[in-house]
Amino acid sequence: MTYVIVHALAPIFVIMLLGFWAGKAKMVDNQNVSLLNIFVMDFALPAALFSATVQTPWSGIVQQSPLVVVLTLAMWITWAVIYFLAVKVFKKSPQDAAVLTLTVALPNYAALGLPILGSVLGEGPSTSLSVAVSIACGSVLMTPFCLLVLEREKARAAGGNSGSTLTMLPVLMWRSIKKPIVMGPLLGVILSAIGIKMPDLLLAAIKPLGLAATAAALFLTGVILSARRLKINASVIIGSVMTMLIQPMIAWGVVLVLGLHGQVAITAVLMVALSAGFFGVVFGNRFGVQSPDAEAVLLISSVLCILTLPLFISLTSGM
Repeated sequence: MTYVIVHALAPIFVIMLLGFWAGKAKMVDNQNVSLLNIFVMDFALPAALFSATVQTPWSGIVQQSPLVVVLTLAMWITWAVIYFLAVKVFKKSPQDAAVLTLTVALPNYAALGLPILGSVLGEGPSTSLSVAVSIACGSVLMTPFCLLVLEREKARAAGGNSGSTLTMLPVLMWRSIKKPIVMGPLLGVILSAIGIKMPDLLLAAIKPLGLAATAAALFLTGVILSARRLKINASVIIGSVMTMLIQPMIAWGVVLVLGLHGQVAITAVLMVALSAGFFGVVFGNRFGVQSPDAEAVLLISSVLCILTLPLFISLTSGM
């Protein structure tokens, strides 16, 4: 099993290392990655998420509702705890806290979901469906939290609106929803729900963008990291422990409360037990927000999940 995990993680480290080397060698300007960021956030990732959700039958999505409930609760609880600690205890700015929280709370479904789940439950339509639903769940129900905070602080900095978050909420929601990274999977879910099937030609046309999404995002993350210095502090330690150990235990608790068992229970716990995702770091860079702590959590959890994933695989074997 350790071999399977290392095999799944190897592409992540290799591609991030290539991006890191390209930034250090000045092959890419690691102080100005706006063009690459636009490609990843506005084209590649939205295309990948749209393709994954629009091709997922609505009946299959409905059948996965227990999985959605577990993932959503685990992510939302983690978001609330980490954001509170980041702002109130560690005195971070709301933007920095939002980036850190999204990094901690949103697991790396896109890169690790299928390899890990496929190795445990076997590859097949049900496994692919679970991963697609997980990606959609994170994109539609988690990323808007981060976008809301970033858009709110951007508006306040520009002097456009200094009201409360509640009064600004309709405008902030619209700004978040119209972002391609949210609109892509959301549109796919809506089209799936009303039974509209996309033409094969259209799906084939955007397939190359989708295939490039994860690699481009990891390369971009490596480039961003090449301009930073890794620092370990209390915030990084708490964030790493939360994403690797506590959040999966929260998912486990929800599974027990709901009385779930079998494949859906194993899937829910293992998907949450994945390492931290790269969305937070990439989002922050798009808004000009640097979060060294989020970057450190991303690196640490990606390395140490080699140890924690076998633990949760063993613990869920009897479900």
